[in-house]
Amino acid sequence: MKKRPIQDMLADVTRRLIETYNDELPTAHNLDQTKRLPSEEITTNLLERIFELLYPGYFGNQHLTRDNVSYHVGALLDDVADELHEQIYLASRFECAVEGSCEHCVKFADAAVEGFIDALPDVRRSLTLDVQAAFDGDPAAKSFAEIILSYPGLKAISVYRVAHRLRLLEVPLLPRIMTEYAHRETGIDIHPGARIGESFFIDHGTGVVIGETTDIGANVKIYQGVTLGALSFPKDERGNIIRDRKRHPTLEDGVVIYAGATILGGDTVIGKGSIVGGNTWLIHSIPPGSRITSTPQGKKIEPDQDARPQFC
Repeated sequence: MKKRPIQDMLADVTRRLIETYNDELPTAHNLDQTKRLPSEEITTNLLERIFELLYPGYFGNQHLTRDNVSYHVGALLDDVADELHEQIYLASRFECAVEGSCEHCVKFADAAVEGFIDALPDVRRSLTLDVQAAFDGDPAAKSFAEIILSYPGLKAISVYRVAHRLRLLEVPLLPRIMTEYAHRETGIDIHPGARIGESFFIDHGTGVVIGETTDIGANVKIYQGVTLGALSFPKDERGNIIRDRKRHPTLEDGVVIYAGATILGGDTVIGKGSIVGGNTWLIHSIPPGSRITSTPQGKKIEPDQDARPQFC
């Protein structure tokens, strides 16, 4: 067989790549670790199995009845617990300083799996309220099945609520793997550290960004292209970003944020029942019951009226 021209350069490219592994990009490889990473593929597959528990009859086995669902859920929970334990253990071991086997990481995985499985009924109750909020908030929705099977907003929220529970249990790596999977699938980026109240609805959803320290109350509705982000990143005297501070806004109960709005800053609070119009840029708080719109002449804030305008 005739030798292809590209084969002549393979040895040289191999050598040059190895050189970059040795010293140029030490943070971009995992060659010096003796510990296994958790699997992104297994973690995302676990999400699909967890969805079978949260939305029985919609995903996975669609031949469930009230007579056989108990057996199915029991067996599935057992499988999920085993697989999740392995991934949590690997995530914990990867960040652990102890070499060799670590009893602490085993116990951590035990406790985290127990806490997560115990929380699943509460997660499901929250999601049923999210489904209802979508149905009540979207006149185009014809059924709960349509929302559960096809609404990207609900998928992103469902993944977030699972990941957030793991985050509360201080599980490393897995919550971000899960929400980034949802980001790829839906175009909606919700950090697992955000705190989101019940009956949350994201309509359309593409381009929504919700930052790590965002606080969202109950019965909040946001549209596509909304950013709840940081205004700036405070740094220490060495120029390093100061972490673990509130950097993202707070949305109180009953707030509606229309398409393309950007709300920034950890001190920014959108008061209860307020409406923020499309394409509005906000870096300051507004009082409860406000309605803010963006016009060519600038922003306009006025008390909310009974008849809410439609911005989208």
